[in-house]
Amino acid sequence: MDTYNSLKRELLQTNQDISALFSDAESITGMSDRSFADWQKTCSGIYKQMSEKIIRVAVVGPIKSGKSTFINSLFKGDYLKRGAGVVTSIITRVRRGKQLKARLLFKSWNEVNSEIDQALILFPSLDWRTEKNRFDIRRKGERIDLQQALSSLSTEHLFTNHSRNINSVLLTSYIKGYEKVKDMISSDTMTSQYEDNMFTEHWAFVGDGSMAVYLRDIQLEIDSGSIDSNIEIVDCQGSDSPNPLHLAIIQDYLLLTHLIIYVLSSRTGLREADIKFLSIIKKMGIMDNILFVINCDFSEHESIDDLNALIEKVKEELSMIKPDPEIFSISALFNLFKVQNMNLSQKDRLRLAQWEKEKELTDFSDLETERFKSFFYNKLTVGSYSLLLKNHLERLSVILSGMSHWILVNQNILTRDADSTNEVIEKIKHHQKGMNQIKSMIRNTLDGSIQKMKHELKLDIDRYFDVRSGDLLNDIVEFIRSYKVTYQKYEENLKATGFSNTLYLVFQEFRQALDTYMAETVNPEVIRFVREKETRIKEYLDSITGPFDAMVQDAIVEYSSMMGNLGIDSSRKSLKRIALPDFDSIKDITGLALPPAVASMRYTAKMKTEAVMRLGFYTVVKFFKKLLKKPIQSKNEQEVLALKDGVLRMKRETEKSVVYHFKDYQENIKFQYIYKLIEAASNSLYETLTDRFRAYVADLSNIVELINNKLIDKQQASEILKEMEQTSIGIDERINIIREKIELIELIDG
Repeated sequence: MDTYNSLKRELLQTNQDISALFSDAESITGMSDRSFADWQKTCSGIYKQMSEKIIRVAVVGPIKSGKSTFINSLFKGDYLKRGAGVVTSIITRVRRGKQLKARLLFKSWNEVNSEIDQALILFPSLDWRTEKNRFDIRRKGERIDLQQALSSLSTEHLFTNHSRNINSVLLTSYIKGYEKVKDMISSDTMTSQYEDNMFTEHWAFVGDGSMAVYLRDIQLEIDSGSIDSNIEIVDCQGSDSPNPLHLAIIQDYLLLTHLIIYVLSSRTGLREADIKFLSIIKKMGIMDNILFVINCDFSEHESIDDLNALIEKVKEELSMIKPDPEIFSISALFNLFKVQNMNLSQKDRLRLAQWEKEKELTDFSDLETERFKSFFYNKLTVGSYSLLLKNHLERLSVILSGMSHWILVNQNILTRDADSTNEVIEKIKHHQKGMNQIKSMIRNTLDGSIQKMKHELKLDIDRYFDVRSGDLLNDIVEFIRSYKVTYQKYEENLKATGFSNTLYLVFQEFRQALDTYMAETVNPEVIRFVREKETRIKEYLDSITGPFDAMVQDAIVEYSSMMGNLGIDSSRKSLKRIALPDFDSIKDITGLALPPAVASMRYTAKMKTEAVMRLGFYTVVKFFKKLLKKPIQSKNEQEVLALKDGVLRMKRETEKSVVYHFKDYQENIKFQYIYKLIEAASNSLYETLTDRFRAYVADLSNIVELINNKLIDKQQASEILKEMEQTSIGIDERINIIREKIELIELIDG
């Protein structure tokens, strides 16, 4: 990382020095050029991109694997609360800063009430509500009513598939935490900040599910450790969280990351939940950017041989998902205790002393820690990062070449008489017409290419999301229609708690199954599809970049030849081939992000009311059967029949909701993401191409007028231009040195 930061600093200084040339030029009366404003804008953009470029690293893994401890060890202190609950979907972002700071982002009242409304769908009976409008937790009566309704729920409603029911946990947490956080919530997103000695007060929110449920995000700044300030380390929820919506939130963040660190505990090794989650990452197409940390618990291993056996087993299992996985076996808690030695409790000091006696284990962890650091920082400085530096470097090289040409031409003009100058200007104007025609042709061709690309991708996207011909929606619909409900197991519930409560129970289990299917199967497929479209855009732009580049180069060579015939030495070094725009940077600049893939199911109350009406109908049927002495198959026959109809209606409403959601999502992908990405990438490519033309289409008539009217001090102007020439030669030499360093890094790491 030191090498990367060193190159970054050199590049930023080069950028600044080139910008200073524009100021020097503008100090010569009347010699400012329109090209300077465009070049200055490019230099400002490069500075902003490099200064604000955030390298995102996601730390994921199962609950209790030691993710927070691992991040704490990187920052050399106990900053993230260890063992936080799993009720919430909080993502904790951590960066190096100048002071300790915790910034908590709270949900708005509208977000809170929307989540509660969703959790209340098909709640067993709404008779408990005195208010009939949309639920609003700020109303005391609503809170009291909901608290009483939750207290009346049976065990079956509090647990789904042997784990706490997500909706009952959510509702209980919101009610329990209301009084504690009500003053921190508003109609907009609010933030609270805890600095320095108050920093650890944010733990109260993270460790208490009833408060954490009101949070949207946490951002920490930490003033220790060796992590660079432009690296964001993110502590994600456990990959085995019982809430599938948590998994969807993790997926959305993983799309923004440059590196994924998957933490496993040596106590458990690789489990079924890990394999499932890693398979999802593989489907998303981001498995290349992952490394694994086995968080070693020294207390669990009798010897180094025992630990090595576990490592080999994990490596063998991981190899089935990712060939030759990068694995590091580290004791995060041991590393954390070492840097905290003087501040440890008596109990932890004794643990550290005991571990230090296990020399083989601790030496092994120390070696692996150093190996991890080396790999981690190298991983963050090669590939897309060296490519980013290289792209910026070549852009600056183009600007410097154009500036050097401008200096050369103006130096030459200042030595000529008026007639000779006019001759040069006329010939330059003639060539400039041709260059402007090429610029116009590039713009028109690019615009045509954009429209063609949009049309092709529109067809692909529409086919993919089509309910008749596409596999995606067909598979979801098939899942909904084929979902099996074992009605026999609900007969006791019907008898004990009634129809409404039983319907709610069935609905919760169905919804949990569908949300899990969406998160584990559908979302990764959608992400993979969109990434394929991004690759298609890159390939298309790459196919037209070469011919455009050659056209520009030929035009400049012809121009230089003409200048040579006029006695102006316009020889220049050959510029590097234009590189495609960096898509990550484009997304950062434009704020583009793939719309969240999770399908927010908006079920309607019609499901419940119609099912209850059915119950009334079947009660009447039962009465007539009795009257006609027809046999009744079971005591709950009418309730079971009504339940079946209720489930059928529930499935139909869900199907309609999914189809509607994905129709909307399809349009968002097209118009808010893919089309905007095409346009932004095309514009970036056009700007890169025309950077090369700017110095060669400069309007020189102004300087001729100044010379003719003797409004310019030729001697002073020549001296400034001479200094600028020497400066530009020095900058060019530094650019070549930086280029060689980048190429050497790529060679070593390649």
